Amino acid sequence: MIVLERKQNYSLVTQNDHAKIAGVIARNCKGEYFFDDNHTQEIILAIEEHDRGWIELDSSPVWNDQTEKPYSFIDYPLSLKITFYKKGLDEVEKMSKYAGLLCSLHYTSFIQDPSEPAVREFWKEEKQRQERLSKELQLAGNEHKQETLMYHLDLLKFCDYLSLFISLNEPGDNKGIHPFFRNGFPQLFSFVTEQPIVAHWENQESVSLSFSPLKGEMEVELPFRAVSKEQIEKNGVLQAYKDTPVSIRKIVFK
Repeated sequence: MIVLERKQNYSLVTQNDHAKIAGVIARNCKGEYFFDDNHTQEIILAIEEHDRGWIELDSSPVWNDQTEKPYSFIDYPLSLKITFYKKGLDEVEKMSKYAGLLCSLHYTSFIQDPSEPAVREFWKEEKQRQERLSKELQLAGNEHKQETLMYHLDLLKFCDYLSLFISLNEPGDNKGIHPFFRNGFPQLFSFVTEQPIVAHWENQESVSLSFSPLKGEMEVELPFRAVSKEQIEKNGVLQAYKDTPVSIRKIVFK
């Protein structure tokens, strides 16, 4: 779950809804930025399905007694989170080997605590998956194909970050930007001369990019639930979440 705290409520966005928006962003990227016509649809599939492991977890939000907030994707219990990561990766691989490889590389790139046995086991299993899929896709030992794969991974991460930007930040507020985005997006692309792409709220309904790989101006619809803190205190986070209708926020990327 993506959690944005406000004075009277929490704006909760499911990871899968966020991923679907990342997929919409990918579908609106200029064709030349995929650099590989053979895998374009599989790259888009990886982007829109990369968080499918969260579907079951996000159906029942859980309260974090330590932070006194709903658990988010950042602080969710690691061992349980990893179990569902693997489930999601297995499902994506069944849809597409290339998409499965990209998603596996994505997850191993940000799970970074070697002191945790669950993390070490996850790395081991995903390394085996990556080696197997690379061989099956005839990518192993081909430097050009490996470089293209890493570029496609950055494209996944860029779409992921852009969708996270509108989910983690208060619309229109450029002063309280989440730490993930304060120095721009971490993915560096040669077509922007290796400078970070920076997102900026123009107003509550639109976001501008310092450089955009998009075909043109586009609108996305972000589903969220503004779950009242009062209702959480009264009924618990799960019941309050279920009782809160889904709202839609429309945002234009310029």
